[in-house]
Amino acid sequence: MTRNPFHLVEYSPWPLTGSMSAFFLTIGLSSWFHNYGHSLMVIGVILMTLTMYQWWRDITRESTLQGFHTLKVYNGLRWGMLLFITSEICFFFAFFWAYFHSSLAPNTDIGACWPPTHIYPLNPFQVPLLNTAILLASGVSVTWAHHSLMTNNSSSSIQSMLITILLGMYFSILQGLEYMETSFSISDSIYGSTFFVATGFHGLHVIIGSLFLLMSLIRILMSHFSPSHHFGFEAAAWYWHFVDVVWLFLYTFIYWWGS
Repeated sequence: MTRNPFHLVEYSPWPLTGSMSAFFLTIGLSSWFHNYGHSLMVIGVILMTLTMYQWWRDITRESTLQGFHTLKVYNGLRWGMLLFITSEICFFFAFFWAYFHSSLAPNTDIGACWPPTHIYPLNPFQVPLLNTAILLASGVSVTWAHHSLMTNNSSSSIQSMLITILLGMYFSILQGLEYMETSFSISDSIYGSTFFVATGFHGLHVIIGSLFLLMSLIRILMSHFSPSHHFGFEAAAWYWHFVDVVWLFLYTFIYWWGS
């Protein structure tokens, strides 16, 4: 009897609980925005946190302890991550399309100019430039961590991962403070809408990427990765580099050119 090189996934409740948590979170956020309370949102967050923990636990056990992630599975995961990042590129492409559609030919409703009348954009050479330097530095440190893993230098990989995660958290804090200081809001014409939707979703991706890297750091500390078998980290690094590149486009076109 030959061993099947593919991983036949067992029945799991986590896709169901994950979709339920996303539903509760979406409805709960809408209710909270309209002052109907936040209890449903809290339930969604708790259910999503439990689902994330238990689903990640199962995948870690399958790949590390049970050896189900063969070369065939590894290649499938690589293609899956690449296709996921491609879908994320299309996601942000839609925001840039809306931005350029309105900025390259501004209509009379916004004063026939860009930025629109009475909109005072942020100075691109203050916090946005600092955030750019932070993300570029984090891209260097996560590459350092990858090289350290490939050379089996665990202490160096741990140090570089800690630096990357701290830089990601610092970026999120600065972006939150920046939002508090803006003179416009998401309801201020098409400029406010495109600015906060594009940069806000990027900020959400930074938070997700930081959690992704944090899980990879925990797995490094638990000696789950080897120099030849560490796709969990590679996926996190790919995602982080994608976040870096998107920010470069956001900074260039929305913060600098758009101001």
